[in-house]
Amino acid sequence: MRLIVLGCSGSGPGPTSPASGYLVRAGDVALTLDLGNGTFGALQRHIDPWGLDAVAFSHLHPDHCADFSALVVHRRYHPFPPFDPARRPLPVLAPGEAPRRFACQYAPSATELAATDLTDVFTFHALGDGVRVPVRDVTVRAGAVDHLCEAYALRVEHEGRSLVFSGDTGPCPGLVELARGADVLLCESSWPHVTDRWTEPPTGVHLSARQAGEHATAAGVGRLLLTHVPPWVDGAQLLAEAKEAFDGPVEMVVPDEGYDV
Repeated sequence: MRLIVLGCSGSGPGPTSPASGYLVRAGDVALTLDLGNGTFGALQRHIDPWGLDAVAFSHLHPDHCADFSALVVHRRYHPFPPFDPARRPLPVLAPGEAPRRFACQYAPSATELAATDLTDVFTFHALGDGVRVPVRDVTVRAGAVDHLCEAYALRVEHEGRSLVFSGDTGPCPGLVELARGADVLLCESSWPHVTDRWTEPPTGVHLSARQAGEHATAAGVGRLLLTHVPPWVDGAQLLAEAKEAFDGPVEMVVPDEGYDV
């Protein structure tokens, strides 16, 4: 498997990166994990969007799903599609509210919301804690995590290799369980552990870099990749924190870079 970072800026796009979005290539399968603000443009540098086999969403905050509307336009209104998208609807793995939420995102107006149906070109698969969805010979498994809305970490497995994406989460045992023994943990690290505003980060929102390292250690993962760093946070400080809590390989991901799993 190979992970390609489309964007890694936390809470919204930054001056050097789109928001959260990742392309995973596993054998002949290509799928995305999240499509935040600006990621659809970055996606096209790495793959023709018609080549996607599925798109998955950890949760439905805009910095993780805003560019789904661009994908809707591409699949519905591209004048020269390579195939009829109505005959090959794209699987969407997402929280249960996704069909209505994405219709709200895309509908021309509030009065036309009821008539906005995206199932002409998409097939929605509702995620839940422990739900597994096959994407050809790849398996995507969801684990509930602790965020401000329905949110999941996602585990992608292919031919004995495993990648876990934390999505957005505060400290929680669910992430540790889903990431147990994974080859790579792609984990959010949204703030320093100690600041002039707190001695312990707020719970139920995000992970500090130290907490990302602690979760990686508890899960026994092989490698830790840090992501979801807001533009107002010092990435070097976060990297140093994570390395103190996890003694395996740790990197801060970079937009448009690829990482072997």
